[in-house]
Amino acid sequence: MNKKIAIIGGGNLGKSIATGLLHTNTVCPEDLTITRRKIQFLLSFSEQGVNVTSDNHEAVNKSDIVIFSVKPHKINDILLSVKSEILKKKPIVISTVTGVKLTELAGVLGNTISLYRAMPNIAISVGESMTCISTNSQDEVQNNTIAGLFNVMGHSAFIDDDLMGAATVLGASGIAFAMRYIRAAMQAGIEIGFSSELSKQIVTQTVRGASVLLQENNIHPESEIDKVTTPRGITITGLSKMELHGFSSSLVQGVLASFEKIKEIK
Repeated sequence: MNKKIAIIGGGNLGKSIATGLLHTNTVCPEDLTITRRKIQFLLSFSEQGVNVTSDNHEAVNKSDIVIFSVKPHKINDILLSVKSEILKKKPIVISTVTGVKLTELAGVLGNTISLYRAMPNIAISVGESMTCISTNSQDEVQNNTIAGLFNVMGHSAFIDDDLMGAATVLGASGIAFAMRYIRAAMQAGIEIGFSSELSKQIVTQTVRGASVLLQENNIHPESEIDKVTTPRGITITGLSKMELHGFSSSLVQGVLASFEKIKEIK
């Protein structure tokens, strides 16, 4: 991509995005800028040739795309501090800030700037994120550019801005839910005789295989479950025991609880 990109906020998600951009060769190190007050935490990026600075003004001025990846309570002040540079430079602005709607961003920056909200998950660092995007832009070429930016780091989908909270729970928080299943399955693997490392290998590849199978064949999980669950077999016995202890219902309730929590973020 022949664009200069700035990431304002080099925290966990900002660093994951930066790592993904570099991992997929989407941007050259010299065309990427990351900001953080304590730049010593970005040493690994500066060693790769990435521009590391605590100066948000400098980062905005040299970039075509600016990704804001800061805490929700900080976004307004940070946007106001660089508003003049944004209005002059008119970069594409992308926010990954939880709970801050496009209308709120436009309330600070005005309606002359192309605004996007994007919610990736931390798998963006290895090019495997599911990123949901909303925008106020009607420019299809520009929209395709932003979709392409995130597609090289996984997959993306445009959604209504009102669904971004739900996308945050299902996709961004969802990766933690998936990893908790993996951890539990690994523990079970150790219980039945495998080493920790081999248990992880078996479980992670099994989860990967399940995901690819559903994606590539565009099928519902239950149809594939039916292929594995023979009458009186070991799989249905295990599934029945899991459901008896609330496997599906606890997951649904966890997602719903996270969704209620996200409504509290201002």
